Amino acid sequence: MDTANAERAGAVVGYLPAGFPDLRTSVDAAVALAENGVDVIELGLPYSDPVMDGPVIQRAAEESLANGFRVAQVFDAVDQITSRVDVPVLVMTYWNPVLRYGVDRFADDLVAAGASGLITPDLIPDEGRAWIDASERTGLDRVFLAAPSSTDTRMEQAVASSRGFVYAVSTMGVTGARVGVDTAARTVVSRLRDAGVERTCVGLGISTADQVAEVLEYADGAIIGSAFVRALADLGVQGVADRAADLTSGARRG
Repeated sequence: MDTANAERAGAVVGYLPAGFPDLRTSVDAAVALAENGVDVIELGLPYSDPVMDGPVIQRAAEESLANGFRVAQVFDAVDQITSRVDVPVLVMTYWNPVLRYGVDRFADDLVAAGASGLITPDLIPDEGRAWIDASERTGLDRVFLAAPSSTDTRMEQAVASSRGFVYAVSTMGVTGARVGVDTAARTVVSRLRDAGVERTCVGLGISTADQVAEVLEYADGAIIGSAFVRALADLGVQGVADRAADLTSGARRG
C-alpha cells in the first residue's frame, strides 16, 4: 500500500469470496486481480449470516457454502494465492467463525498460509481483546471499521487498534455497487484523520474508475467488492481480469 501511494494516486483493494464458484476458480480470480493492478486482495470467508454484505456478495457466499466450502479451506486459498503473486492477502470474516475455529489457531493458520491479516466488520475494538492479543503475537494486521454513524470515541478506538489501515465505510447499509459513492465518505476519512489515522481505505459502493480516482483524492485506498464478484459470476476469471484493469486505471490518473 505504501508503494501504491508513493507511485500512484493510492492503492486499490479488491474483494472476492473464497470458494466462489469453486475453490480453484476463486484462487485464479484473486490472482487475476493482482496481475491486473490490484494492490491488496481481500479474500472473503463465506458466512451464512452476512449482515453487511449486499445481494451480489450474499449470493456468491451462499453458492460457495452450498458447494461445501469449509472454514479451513480459506487457508488453502490464501496459500495458493500467495504462492503465485506477491501482494498482501487479508481475510475478511465475521467474528463468529473465528471464535468457533479458535482465535489463536485461526491466527496461526493465517500466518502459515501467508496471509497478512484480518478485516473484521462486526468486531469492535473494545470487544476484540482476544484477536488483538493474537495479532500482536503473530504480527498480523487487524483492520477495524469506521462508519458515518461512528462516535468520535469509536473512531479513536478504530485508529488506535487497527494495524495496516482503517476500513472507512462510505455509506450506511450493505455492500453493493452504486452510481455515486456517498459524500459521507469524505467526512468519515476527515474524522479518521483528525483521530490520527495513518492509512485509511474507503469501501462500499465503488464501481467505476472515476469513483476510484475520486476516493483516492482524499483516502489512501479504494476497496472494490461487488463489481468484481459480479464480473466473476457473469464473465468468469477473464471478466475479473478485464474489470480490474479498468478499475485500477483510476489510480493512475493525475
